[in-house]
Amino acid sequence: MQKYLIEVTETLQKTIEITANSESEAIGLVKEKYYHEEIVLNETNYIETTFEVRKDWLRWRSLNQPTGWQ
Repeated sequence: MQKYLIEVTETLQKTIEITANSESEAIGLVKEKYYHEEIVLNETNYIETTFEVRKDWLRWRSLNQPTGWQ
């Protein structure tokens, strides 16, 4: 049998309405609120889960596999 590294990614998403003078200011204001935990995402903001094999790990392993390691 072989060993694999499987990457599990969960995506959460929330749309925030904010008043600002520009798009970049709006993004900055939302980032500030997010980093100060005024915007918190939870299970109600769930979008999807993906599963992927870490291909970079498989390439590294094939080049650096010690004798007897599987």
